[in-house]
Amino acid sequence: MKVPRSHRTPPRRYLISAGPTVEFIDDVRRLTNFSTGSLGTFLANAMAEAGHEVVLLRSRAAVVPPPVFAVHVLPFSTTEELRGLFAQHATQQAVVVLHAAAVADFACAGLHARQPDGTLRPISEAKASTRHGDLWMQLTPTPKILSQLRGYFPNGRLVGWKYEANGTHADALARGRDQLSASHTDACVVNGPAHGPGYTVVRPLMGDVPLPDPRALASWLLAWDSCRVS
Repeated sequence: MKVPRSHRTPPRRYLISAGPTVEFIDDVRRLTNFSTGSLGTFLANAMAEAGHEVVLLRSRAAVVPPPVFAVHVLPFSTTEELRGLFAQHATQQAVVVLHAAAVADFACAGLHARQPDGTLRPISEAKASTRHGDLWMQLTPTPKILSQLRGYFPNGRLVGWKYEANGTHADALARGRDQLSASHTDACVVNGPAHGPGYTVVRPLMGDVPLPDPRALASWLLAWDSCRVS
């Protein structure tokens, strides 16, 4: 789906992430989420079709078709691998970063089997066996990539995402604003069940921008980056 030519801007560099991260439980099992990578892939296509240089950091677990325009694609799996790709592209230049990947909140810190005396014994097998019966998984929070991006891209225009499943529409927008102040980003795209259909872009000290679909979001991002105001 093409972006209107009226929104085309002088060529810029975009760094876009898309799709779910994967955290391994053992050598054959993993933790992930329902992200398909569709929005980030769509935005990468839209920006490239509008004439910009695009690097897409795309999850190996993304299920939507790959980009069809001139997009340089780099794959990732884990949260740490994605963070490393951002770090490799760190620059003082005015790059635009759209961090649309669905980063897992937790990683597996170990599996344990309960012993007859009630204690937990660590399981360290390439494939944890069902002969152990019930297993307990320890989850540990993953590092927040978004809060590190300003250090990698001090002069960049940074856009984060906030997918909210709990609470009201107002709650979702409030959490998007919290993300802005915590991560020092320029905008946050809020969506998810708590938000309802479409997207809302929230920005520091500026009005919220409701957008109905990915095409409208891509067009707004292109116009926003072009004018550098509003």
